[in-house]
Amino acid sequence: MEFLNKTQTTKSKGGAAEEEALAYLQDRGLRLLQRNYRTPGRGGGEIDLIMHLPDSTVVFVEARKRATRSFGGAAASVGAIKQRRIIFAACHCLMRWCRLPPTRFDVVVVESEGIEWLQAAFDGGGV
Repeated sequence: MEFLNKTQTTKSKGGAAEEEALAYLQDRGLRLLQRNYRTPGRGGGEIDLIMHLPDSTVVFVEARKRATRSFGGAAASVGAIKQRRIIFAACHCLMRWCRLPPTRFDVVVVESEGIEWLQAAFDGGGV
């Protein structure tokens, strides 16, 4: 039971970080296209927020929250494996589009010190 409560708490914290990131980005002119996009099957990827810039760029956003900046903070937690899963999910998502838009991969970090928006945080390899 203790594990279940911890998982729910972690999930609710992640959801709160996504809400904060979404509000932050919308205040800066981005429009939400989709939230929590998941690829089918096991081992796929998930994208927290898919946003649209006024210039037609589609932004795949990973929202991260950490209580402290210990161990590199929230931004450092988006490592190579997480990036590959996000890129995989973005490719899967874009297969539905008739024309590929310009894309970008951002990370929004929610920490006790505030929110930091890391634009083009990693390269999608031509996605």
